[in-house]
Amino acid sequence: MIVNTCGFIDAAVEESLEAIGEALRENGKVVVTGCLGAKAGVVAKVHPAVLAITGPHDTAGVMQAVRAHLPKPHDPYVDLVPPQGVKLTPRHYAYLKISEGCNHRCTFCIIPSMRGDLLSRPLAQVMQEAENLVKAGVKELLVISQDTSAYGVDLKYRTGFWRGRPLKTRMSELCQALGELGPATGGGPIWVRLHYVYPYPHVDEVIPLMAASRILPYLDIPFQHASPRILRLMKRPASSERVLERIRQWREACPDITIRSTFIAGFPGETEAEFGELLAFLEQAQLDRVGCFAYSPVDGAAANALPDPVPAPVKEERRRRFMQTQARISAAKLKAKVGRRLRVLIDEPGVGRTMGDAPEIDGVVHFKGGKSGEFADVLIDRADEHDLYGSRL
Repeated sequence: MIVNTCGFIDAAVEESLEAIGEALRENGKVVVTGCLGAKAGVVAKVHPAVLAITGPHDTAGVMQAVRAHLPKPHDPYVDLVPPQGVKLTPRHYAYLKISEGCNHRCTFCIIPSMRGDLLSRPLAQVMQEAENLVKAGVKELLVISQDTSAYGVDLKYRTGFWRGRPLKTRMSELCQALGELGPATGGGPIWVRLHYVYPYPHVDEVIPLMAASRILPYLDIPFQHASPRILRLMKRPASSERVLERIRQWREACPDITIRSTFIAGFPGETEAEFGELLAFLEQAQLDRVGCFAYSPVDGAAANALPDPVPAPVKEERRRRFMQTQARISAAKLKAKVGRRLRVLIDEPGVGRTMGDAPEIDGVVHFKGGKSGEFADVLIDRADEHDLYGSRL
């Protein structure tokens, strides 16, 4: 078995180590890869029985370890890999990674030290993968990276080509092309969902595409905090007033837009008053989907050296208060959808997602029947703080 790991925060390290232990118990032959593998000695100390340990992006190292313990059989039929590759997600949705690494130096994060600076994939390569996925039956593409809105910065937005057409290697142009994929491949419209969008000014350019139903009206933007001082300590954009104004403008241009974000409670030095600023921002912003983490001191993060760490019980208590506030906001926003007819992508019989719900992290819609991978219209008749319930039309 191959176990891909994460070494970003302590909780991810623990989860990765547990997954390795489970794989060893079930299979006994385990190769470890990913970010945790790049941390010298961490995996070997807990699980010395693993066959090999590699770091992120080391496909060759993984395959070398696999073939050392499981020689590749001479079978041409097994070697035939479909054009869309081998996916770990259900048939109807897929993650489309457009870049690796990050140029930012947020003090709570160690991604640049593990994955390096931004490295954008060539536009033609991204579009070819997306086209192959759609031809294979994928109905939803989830665009991901460490910093989606920085796509192409490292390439100076050089011009690429898709279907003989020149396109800049840039997020806006990529979204435009992805939004054309369904009809271009002879099928119906597909859903294109943007994740991990850093709030650069040019993000405003994709809002008209959302309003025109070219891509999903969904933005996943990790704001992290609202206090200007805390944001500066994080080395994040430090103007909550400007953020609120942009949110207002986005909603004005695209009323159906769903805005998801993540925040950190209990960052080193955070006072009760600054946490109050965060709660006030939440009330004003009225975000649709929100996650919050109690600050976790990641080994190697610059924030660990900041003074006045917040005690663990206080961090957790603030996270709880934050999520209570958001639960009330979420319940009200979902209640407003009662009586509406919503388009849903069915994940399994009786469970689907609206345009405002990403798989695994957002809510779902409950109804009766349906087939996985199909679209359906659902009349919403009730809601709670997380999910919707209705009747398939």
